[in-house]
Amino acid sequence: MSVIRVWSPLMTGKRLIVENFAQIRTVDIEFGDLTVLVGAQGTGKSIVLQWLKAALDHGEIVAALQGAGHDVRGPDGSALIDLIFGVGMAPGWSDGHSRVVFDGKALTFSRLRRRTPVTTGRAFFVPAHRAMLISDGWAAPFQKLSAETPVVARLFSQRLFELFSGRVEDELFPVERLLKGEYRELLNAAVFHGGHVKLEMERHAYRLKLTHGKSDLPLMTWSSGQREFTPLLLGLYDVLPPRKQQKHPHIDWIIVEEPEMGLHPQAISVFMLLVLDLLWRKYNVVLSTHSPLILDVIWMMKRLQEISAGEKYVCDAFGVEHTQAVRKVAQVALSKSFKTYLLAFGSDSQVTSTDISQLDPGAENLEEAGWGGLTGFSTRFGDVVRAAANEADRR
Repeated sequence: MSVIRVWSPLMTGKRLIVENFAQIRTVDIEFGDLTVLVGAQGTGKSIVLQWLKAALDHGEIVAALQGAGHDVRGPDGSALIDLIFGVGMAPGWSDGHSRVVFDGKALTFSRLRRRTPVTTGRAFFVPAHRAMLISDGWAAPFQKLSAETPVVARLFSQRLFELFSGRVEDELFPVERLLKGEYRELLNAAVFHGGHVKLEMERHAYRLKLTHGKSDLPLMTWSSGQREFTPLLLGLYDVLPPRKQQKHPHIDWIIVEEPEMGLHPQAISVFMLLVLDLLWRKYNVVLSTHSPLILDVIWMMKRLQEISAGEKYVCDAFGVEHTQAVRKVAQVALSKSFKTYLLAFGSDSQVTSTDISQLDPGAENLEEAGWGGLTGFSTRFGDVVRAAANEADRR
């Protein structure tokens, strides 16, 4: 039997280690309440997040794959690797060399294949390129997507399909009670600009429309930010229930890949306010990003914690009213832990991880000082302008 061997019996909870899989040599992540992965494209951030989902929800994954007619019981595990990560990924696994451990427990292929009776997983995963899943105006069910599509994307598409299948024509944004009013106002200003997202019948099928006045705009006429953000928002509805129910009873983790895709900085800021709300609801949140603005928010929260600043400063930072509900969210968020990890290629062209959680611009570690490279370009551009200006002054 192929085995993903134990790394160490001394590991603490909420810790994931991936070793010798695809381009990854060693990635070691100890999760906080909010954990962010940064790194250049191709450094395996998505792979790490998909392993986290597999560790948490192998029962849900296997049930979905078998329900769609896939055979997950190949003798060497290659079929399961391809089905989880997408066809072609199996060679990234090497028996006796590759290993994955979560919460101190090794993942074996027999454990991954084990089908347990689940209705939903513990982790709600929002993949990158989510707009592609609704390119024809609505999401496809799991079995309609091929094995070339990673299982996390297929599960997300299925979740959207289930959430709104069988509904009558309805408005999806803005909707009272599904989000705090303060958030709806900010989202309207940042993303939808007075538009209403609706589910409407078209040629015997429901399709998403964006209504501005008397104009109904089909999906492909929306801005890229609206197309990327809408499936993210609709998915989050399920984990941001009305106030009397603080969280989804079965979901403990929210994982979002590249939430900034297509978004203006104003909209990214509103998304991060929603992240603070998720922390208030006691979810563990994990993001991957290429946006320095997301790390700006984490840097701010850590600095406010250090000086024991009050929640009103968080409200001011996001430009949101100091209502009791929002102040409570900010107050709880200031008590949470924030972790940041850089994934980067080494001299051997393999990826390792570095904990840069302090986000100290003055750190001796240049990777931390430059926030995983996300601030390096703007700093370099500024240095070039200053050098040019000094030379001009000398002339």
